[in-house]
Amino acid sequence: MKKYRIGVAIATYDNAGTIANVVRRVEAITRDIIVVDDGCTDNTLALLQQLDVPPHIVTYKPNRGKGHALVQGFKKAMQLGWDYVITLDSDGQHFPEDLPKLVAAWTQHKDALIVGERGTGHLNMPRGNTMANKFSNFWFTLQTGIQLNDTQTGFRLYPLKRLRWLGITTSRYEAELEMLVFAAWHGIEIVPVKVRVYYPPQVERVTHFRPWADFGRISLLNVALCFGAVVYGWPMRLYRKIKNR
Repeated sequence: MKKYRIGVAIATYDNAGTIANVVRRVEAITRDIIVVDDGCTDNTLALLQQLDVPPHIVTYKPNRGKGHALVQGFKKAMQLGWDYVITLDSDGQHFPEDLPKLVAAWTQHKDALIVGERGTGHLNMPRGNTMANKFSNFWFTLQTGIQLNDTQTGFRLYPLKRLRWLGITTSRYEAELEMLVFAAWHGIEIVPVKVRVYYPPQVERVTHFRPWADFGRISLLNVALCFGAVVYGWPMRLYRKIKNR
């Protein structure tokens, strides 16, 4: 039986206050870790290098955006011979202790994209997050015919070999939505798994989400994806249904 390699990739930008703790918690589960320093201007790189067991580090300047950072992480993972990669955020929002939940789902769906579903109603959850997620969920269903409760989660398990077919065009916050839509269009099963989430109090929160700029880019992306759904996504969905009869 083939042995598969699953590692963790963390994209980070100026999260020096949380990144070391996140990596240590991941190390308690696996030593296969990549951290992508997305042009950090704080002491993130120094903190990573000072860890007892430093992760694989990808670093560059200037900041290019989360989407670009994730792609660099995927490329590094393939160079290391990994078959699958789990992504999680560097701000401490996700619980590394929930990594086994995604792996357990993977054992039943080895070609799927596993997404950690955060749910709503959590303590200190920003109101804007709930509205943005509902907005994103609506458009995702329209573009793919698939219903998901959390299309903005960054806690995911990706099948690397199947990602090679995805032509991602965006490079920032909206890239994760584009990856999800493209995966659905290419017939990759998307499996949600309930995970925990932590939102710090407002005074402690570090976010690089720029409401007007990022929401504007997401809106433009959704317009493009709706067009893509008409000319490619929905026809491919129909083709697969007919083929599998």
